[in-house]
Amino acid sequence: MFAPGQEQLSKEQIRAGEQEAKQTIHAAITGGILLYLCELTWIYLIYFLSRIWGTVC
Repeated sequence: MFAPGQEQLSKEQIRAGEQEAKQTIHAAITGGILLYLCELTWIYLIYFLSRIWGTVC
C-alpha cells in the first residue's frame, strides 16, 4: 500500500534522456523525409522514362 517513490534521477541522467529523445525525434523526421523523397524520385523517374520511350507505365 505504501510503496516507496521512484528514484530521483540526476541532472546528467535527465540530460542523457533528453539527448536520446532528441536524437530519436531527429532520426524519425529525417527518415520520413527521405522516404517521401525516395517515393517522389521513383515517380519522377518513371514519368521521365515514359516520356523518353513514349510508353506509359
